[in-house]
Amino acid sequence: MDRLQKILLISLVSISAASWLVSQAFQVEMMSAMMAPYNALSVTLFAAVWTAGMAAMMFPAISPVVLLYNRLIKNASTGGPVMEELQNKGSYSARMVLFVGCYLLVWALTGLALLLAWSLPLNGALAAVDVRTAAAVYGSILVIAGAYQFSPLKSKCLGYCESPMSLFMRRWRSGTAGAVTMGAYHGLYCVGCCWPYFLLMVALGWMDILWMALFAGIIFGEKMLSRGIWVARAAGVGLAITGVMVVLGAVNISAGHNGMIEMDQKMPGIEMQQQEDSMNDNQGAMPSGTDDGGRMSGMDMQDNDGSTEDQNDKMQGMGGMNMQ
Repeated sequence: MDRLQKILLISLVSISAASWLVSQAFQVEMMSAMMAPYNALSVTLFAAVWTAGMAAMMFPAISPVVLLYNRLIKNASTGGPVMEELQNKGSYSARMVLFVGCYLLVWALTGLALLLAWSLPLNGALAAVDVRTAAAVYGSILVIAGAYQFSPLKSKCLGYCESPMSLFMRRWRSGTAGAVTMGAYHGLYCVGCCWPYFLLMVALGWMDILWMALFAGIIFGEKMLSRGIWVARAAGVGLAITGVMVVLGAVNISAGHNGMIEMDQKMPGIEMQQQEDSMNDNQGAMPSGTDDGGRMSGMDMQDNDGSTEDQNDKMQGMGGMNMQ
């Protein structure tokens, strides 16, 4: 790794770190814009924060691709199909910026498509259904996302991400226009590999920093490990199991509220509390002569005290007559 590549790597990591800070700082605004994208300002805010989030999550994982592209375009040899003369094919810096920029542009458009064509109609449709139906929809989305991890398309797209040389050998284009084309191709393959994670983030409202970090870690493992497909399949199994549990009602997903996942309330401790509440309600329905604890009311106690005193007086009078 030469000096220029070190600078590129440091730049990618630094932009990623700064983007994490931006995503955290505008998390509330991002959620508000996502739940109510009814004007241009909300959509623009969503697109800006979404793009920053993509840079935060994806730049560490795509660093090998960017470094390889850097090495290829600055190589002065013309012996191979992907090598070219630097001085005749446009500005080196411009091509690097265009390659990474077009990659991010694909992800920005993907975010807008998920927001306007999926999340907005889904939110409107689920607002008119009951909780059980909504849980079935959310669970089905999780199951579909998990099943996709085992699909041939996932394996093909991940193969290009794991082996960037195969991407450049297949899709190589020269010059500045080539940087735009290959950046877009790389973005499309990356979307084909990772779209289930981002669909879940938008559809279920899992946009907080913890879910972003979890998915970023999975994506990094998929792209950087030699057998990243097993990371993808392990994630798929987890998503599918969670989806089935949501459909069955064992897990509750509070979509749109920072992606909270809670166990269903049919748990022993909660059932005991519900039984105690039911007993209290039954005691509250007892006759008016007793209060909710089963004790006699104050008026009845006074009546009983008065009758007891009358009986004592009668007994004392009878005792006096016998003595006489």
